[in-house]
Amino acid sequence: MRFADYAKIYVTAGDGGSGMAHFRREKWVPKGGPDGGDGGKGGDVVLKGNAQLNTLLDLRYRKFIKAKSGERGGTFKKAGKDGNGEILQVPLGTVAFDAETKERLGEITEHGQKIVIAKGGKGGLGNWHFRSATNQTPQHAQEGESGEERVIELELKLIADVGLVGFPNAGKSTLLSAMSEAKPKIADYPFTTLEPNLGVVTTTDYRSFVIADIPGIIEDAHQGKGLGIRFLRHIERNKVLLFMVACTSDIKNEYQALLHELKSYRSDLLDKPRMLAITKMDLKPGFELDEPVQIGDDVDIIEISSATDHNMDVLKEKIWEKLQVLDEEEES
Repeated sequence: MRFADYAKIYVTAGDGGSGMAHFRREKWVPKGGPDGGDGGKGGDVVLKGNAQLNTLLDLRYRKFIKAKSGERGGTFKKAGKDGNGEILQVPLGTVAFDAETKERLGEITEHGQKIVIAKGGKGGLGNWHFRSATNQTPQHAQEGESGEERVIELELKLIADVGLVGFPNAGKSTLLSAMSEAKPKIADYPFTTLEPNLGVVTTTDYRSFVIADIPGIIEDAHQGKGLGIRFLRHIERNKVLLFMVACTSDIKNEYQALLHELKSYRSDLLDKPRMLAITKMDLKPGFELDEPVQIGDDVDIIEISSATDHNMDVLKEKIWEKLQVLDEEEES
């Protein structure tokens, strides 16, 4: 299935049903009073989190969504039936915005969580509400209110334990393939990965975590260059950031350039725990760097080779330990 992390939809909630103007007409009640019922409420348009989904692709092909209107009130003060709402299943990490005002309507982070993105209109009151000592036979009832009409933008931020951060061709897709059952496209040229990929990494004792391969960043990506900021938002939902730099690169400068792009996009991303994987170590004789890496940060540095599994188990354990520390901090 193709991946889609953006959708623009046009939603219309249901109108409220009109109240009824009616009077009792039984022959044994010669002067029956008003008994017109209220109109039903219009249906809402609702987003609902579904942990089984990982793409907004379905909503790419369903742009116009309309909920049902409420029914008109009945006699004997019977209320009209409420209109059926429209429930749109979306993956966790979906953020909804009003396309015109740019108002942030909410974010889906849990399975079953709901957000109303268009409210149905209220039903109108029946004429029995308007009776009084001076008006025993009100002839009017309320019209139902119109449902909201909105243009909604949906953005998906992948929720993963670990996000892979690196320039194109740093070996992110190869690492994901080696550590999990995911099968991303892999080739020896930049921008092989054009959309994010998720993989589940299993360690010993049936422990597991989710890792996200995010398309390669280039310098000035935060300004829209290359693949632009389209994929930078996926990093926001990751607990740990695993920076990846090839051993054949200027490691320190490339790491600092990656930090600069993240900081320029959102400075608080640098508050997340970080690790640095120096990749493609099979290209170095004896799997050893020419000189130790000095990056000036208190981060774990692991030298790996996805092609030969060099230090891959060490990397998994380091990631697991960092995630455990984060979980304990959240619980305390």
